[in-house]
Parts: sequence; structure tokens; C-alpha cells
Amino acid sequence: MGNAFAFRFDNSYAHLPDRFHVRLPPTPVRAPRLIRLNVPLAEELGLDPASIDAEAAAAVFSGSRVPEGADPIAMAYAGHQFGHFVPQLGDGRAILLGEVVDREGRRRDVQLKGAGRTPFSRGGDGRAALGPVLREYLVSEAMHALGIPTTRTLAAATTGEQVYREDALPGAVLTRVAASHIRVGTFEYFAVRGDVDAVRQLADHVIERHYPDLRQAERPYLALLEAVVERQAALVARWLQVGFIHGVMNTDNTSVSGETIDYGPCAFMDAYDPATVFSSIDRGGRYAFANQPPVAQWNLARLAEALLSLIDPEPERALEPARAAIDAFPGHFERHWLAGMRRKLGLAMDEAGDRALVDGLLDAMHAGTADFTLTFRRLCDAAAAPEALAGVRSLFSAPGAFDAWAAAWRDRLERDPQSPGERADAMRRVNPAFIPRNHRVERALAAAVERDDFAPFEELLQVLSTPYEDQPGRAEYAEPPQPGERVLQTFCGT
Repeated sequence: MGNAFAFRFDNSYAHLPDRFHVRLPPTPVRAPRLIRLNVPLAEELGLDPASIDAEAAAAVFSGSRVPEGADPIAMAYAGHQFGHFVPQLGDGRAILLGEVVDREGRRRDVQLKGAGRTPFSRGGDGRAALGPVLREYLVSEAMHALGIPTTRTLAAATTGEQVYREDALPGAVLTRVAASHIRVGTFEYFAVRGDVDAVRQLADHVIERHYPDLRQAERPYLALLEAVVERQAALVARWLQVGFIHGVMNTDNTSVSGETIDYGPCAFMDAYDPATVFSSIDRGGRYAFANQPPVAQWNLARLAEALLSLIDPEPERALEPARAAIDAFPGHFERHWLAGMRRKLGLAMDEAGDRALVDGLLDAMHAGTADFTLTFRRLCDAAAAPEALAGVRSLFSAPGAFDAWAAAWRDRLERDPQSPGERADAMRRVNPAFIPRNHRVERALAAAVERDDFAPFEELLQVLSTPYEDQPGRAEYAEPPQPGERVLQTFCGT
């Protein structure tokens, strides 16, 4: 393979004790074909895309060839799934090739998703279908372009094999890059077994890798919990600011690094409704749009339970500071969320009534079934030119509440120091014109899966790479679906 795949592997997780993982290579596939390589990300990781041979790339990114320096493992973890604890989950269809230190000195996991059976597969085939692979590629890269912490996609390859769900589907493998794949469920896996030494080793590894400033903390494991709480609060606040619904916020999908991980039945909201659910498996609405902050807090409480023995060997002494760390979540979330919503409304200064102003707009949007993303994007124009309010108003089926809100907003802007032009420019940097609209995503996936036509996928990926810029000739990508185009359910990729 020459130097094209000279990943600078520096594997640390694989050096943890055997009970943390299982060593095994990915399962080779029949006829690998590279669909797409993420060239900028490849360059970040120290690869030379210009010298990468397509055949060699297909072999590596399908799992048919293990690159030099890799130490492939399937990671062990547990998890609460829809509130129910499963003591052993683990990588049932993913293989961590290893860790790469990128050009900026950051440690990044390189993982193959859909790489074949592992001891954690629980009867599954360990494979992935092309549609979910392309969905994760589109949405994870869109989230990155939106500035939201996320795992990313380095490559997608087809396998030349079928996978069988309800129907036979083309198989594919996704190469995922993450700060790490350590989850709340990883801590739960060892805590439920009473393996305090493993919990400590894992916590020390996470501190060294993600929170090195905590090494000298007086109570480092409590400080770790507090830091993870803060990062998750900031992350979920960002989700809500762009209308993102994760869809499967289990503890095994809650990354301790603070990245968005697992893009199964995720979706972006069109018309604003806090009760919106897309996931076909979320029948009770546990992970509905507005439920995401309290669910994140619940998940973090499970992390606190796993860390109790490290916080203090006396359970009673550990409980109070751990509970205080978890109880701090709503305050952290509110601070991050309100700061972001102020920016979305063009407010540079804080005022006591700003929360009510934000809530007033959201209530009007809900009552008027207004599109979430378009409402905020059109407000950018209205911030510079009051006559542009008509374009926002037209999004509301019942505009009366919006009219009252708009008058209050104009009054609030009068007290803010920015010029109209500065305000509009600042708003356009935080209110995207383009998101992965569900109907657009489904259309691109259908073309690829049913006709082997990747042109719609490529164009959508290009549009989503610059979500805050107006893109001449691509206005239709900003439009919400027509009634017949609405996607009402999304499905888990397993």
C-alpha cells in the first residue's frame, strides 16, 4: 500500500487490559468499492489523498485489508436503552482500527462500522446497509459544518454483498473518526460488574485523553463528572438550536468526550413542535425534541452512579457531591442554550426579559406551524430591513402571535448596540440556510440504494458543507418539504 495509508497510529485504548475489548480483525468482503473519501479529513489525519489508490482504499475502508500499525479491537460496553439496562452491548458491528495523532496533535479514533461479526454481535450479522452508512456520512458532516461537536466520516465503501433486513440491501462500511468511542455505557459495563479497578483505569484514561487539566484536581473523578456534565449540556443546547433530534439517546450513545455519536434514526425538525419524534423505535416519545435535555441529565446520572466508588470510598460521602454535579446540568444547559438563542435573534447584550422573548417566538412558531430553520434564517434579513418581516410572517399559518412577537423583538433590538448590518451578518453566522432536510436525505439515499446513482448524495453533501452561506442556484435545498414529501419516520441502521 506504500505510504498512502501511513496512518500515524498510536494506540492507547488497545493497551488497556483484555476485559476492555476483544482483539479481532474486520471480516473481508467480496467486492469492495470506494464510494467516497473525505479528502479534507484524510489530510487532517496525515494521509496523502493524491497518492491513495482507489483499489487499496476500497480494501482498507471495507475492512478487507488492515493498515500497518492498526491494532483492531471491538470495545466492550453496556447501556441503558430506552431506560432499560443491558449489561453487555459492545461493538457488535464495529472494529476500532486504532488511534491516529493528527496534524494538529489531536488523538482521533479510526473505526470501521459494518465490519463484520464480533463477540458482541448478539446474533446480528455485524454488517451495515448502504442507506444508513450514507445517512451517517451526510448528517455527521453536516453537523461538523454547523460547528457542532461530532464524530465524522472519513470514507464510505460498498462491499459487493447483500445484507438482509426486511429486504435484501446493498452492504457498506463506514469509516468513522471520533475523539474517542468511550461512552457512559463503557463505565456502566465495569461498574455493574463491581470492577472498581477497571472503572478507575477507564476514568484515568479519559482524564488523560480528554480532560488533561483535571490531572491535578483535588478530587479528579468528581471533576471528571462535572466536566462531562458541562460538555453534554453545551452539546445538547447546540442540538436544540438547529432543530436536531438524536432519536436514540441511550447511555451507550452518550460520548464522554462531548461529541454527537450514532446517527441512526436522527432527523432535523421542519415545522417547530417540541414533541416531535421521528424514530420508528421511539414509540413513547422518550427522545422527543424537547425531552433531550432531561434525558441527557438522566444519562449523566448513570455515569455518576458508575463513578461513586471513585469519588469517595464511603457511598454516603460520594452521593452528595455527585448529586450536586448532576443537579447542575439544567443550569449549564440553560446558560448555553439561552446564549445561543440570543445570538440567533441578533442580541449582543443580555437583558432579563430575553428568555421570555425566545419563548414567545417558539410558542408562535408552534401555534403557526412555522418552519424552524427558515424562520430564523429569514429573521436575519428582517434584522437589517424591517420590510423583510413579511417573508418571515408568510411562514406562519396563524400569524397573529408572530406579529405581536415581532413588535417586541423590534423594540428589543432598539436597545442593542449593533448596527442593523452587523446584526444581520452575525445572525447569518449562527442561523443556517441549509440543514439535512429529511426528504432531501431520503431522496439521495434512495437514488444511491435503488439506482446506484450517487449524484444526489454528492450534491447534497456539497450543499451541506457550507450551511451558513447563501448558495445561488440551490435555494430549493433550503425549502421545507411539500405535504407529499414529508418524512414522518426514520429508522435505526441496525
